[in-house]
This record gives sequence, structure tokens and C-alpha cells, in this order.
Amino acid sequence: MKVIETELKDTYIIEPKVFGDNRGWFMETYSYRVLEEYGIKTNFVQDNQSYSAPKGTLRGLHFQKPPMTQAKLVRCTRGAMMDIAVDIRKGSPTYKKWIAVELSGENKRQLYVPRGFAHGFITITADVEVQYKADNYYAPETEGSIIYNDPDIGVTWGKWAENEYTFSAKDKKAPFFKDFVTPFTYEKY
Repeated sequence: MKVIETELKDTYIIEPKVFGDNRGWFMETYSYRVLEEYGIKTNFVQDNQSYSAPKGTLRGLHFQKPPMTQAKLVRCTRGAMMDIAVDIRKGSPTYKKWIAVELSGENKRQLYVPRGFAHGFITITADVEVQYKADNYYAPETEGSIIYNDPDIGVTWGKWAENEYTFSAKDKKAPFFKDFVTPFTYEKY
């Protein structure tokens, strides 16, 4: 398993080793021991899976507020998507910065998104399945979101979906970053 630092503090791309032969392939998708070597000491307690039918399905930017904040280990098992992580930890050297990482069933990459980040993705193919581990349980009363096209963050979704999006009514009504007081601080997470 290869762990690659990204330009966002505490966010990593995980590339599993894939062993293949004439029968197919095998890979280890998660190892606490390997991630711990890189300072990622996350105990995951819940696995989630989503399916998005049309290309251009946009989900995000989501997070859970304390005390139920979550770190995630995200992977795409079918199709392809651009996974987005936004640092919303006040005081972080990468505060309000974002990254996009292509995750696909083919490249088998994963993205580790720490606590204190907003997360979202856009499908760049049809029929996309996403699986992710979370280190805290889903708690709807602590859900938070930021509007996907927030000008203070500036995620450029359009270059992946030609500005034709499918998303939830809830995501359309998410607040702007300027109207949001982050409950996350860099030192805490």
C-alpha cells in the first residue's frame, strides 16, 4: 500500500498494491498498521456505499459538526469520479483550499479525508459506486454543508461535467462559506 501526501495538510491518497493473475486480482484496501506508519491513527466504525446513475451527479460539500465530526477513507469501486476535499479548519495553513483526486474502479485509488474537511464528489462516468469508511457514526442532527459553487472556495466542477449537474434539493440550498462559522480548528483535529 502506497500512501501519498497531497498539498492539503493531513489529506492522503492511498494506492493499494494490486496482485493479479489469470483468475483476476486481489488487493488490501485498508490496513490500520500501514496508515499508522504515516500518522493516520483513525479507527473506522461505519462503512457507507452510494450509487449514482447519471454522469455529472454532484454530491457535496458535506461534513458533520462536533462532536460527531468524521474522517473518511473514500474509494470508487465502479465507474469514475473526482473526489473533492476542502480544508475548513480555522488556523490551518491550507484553510479554504481544496483538492480533486480522480478515483475509479480502474485506478483503485482512495482518498483519506480527515476531520475538519468538507467532502464532495462529481461523477465523471455514468453508473458510479462509491464506498467509504467513517470514523464516527452518521448523526443527521450534526450535518452541515457548503454550497457546491461557493465563490470563496472556487471548486471548478464544470471541467468534469460540462456544467450539467444532477444533485439534491438539499445541496442546492446549502449555505455560502461567508455565512458559515466553522466549528473546526486546525489544532483540534
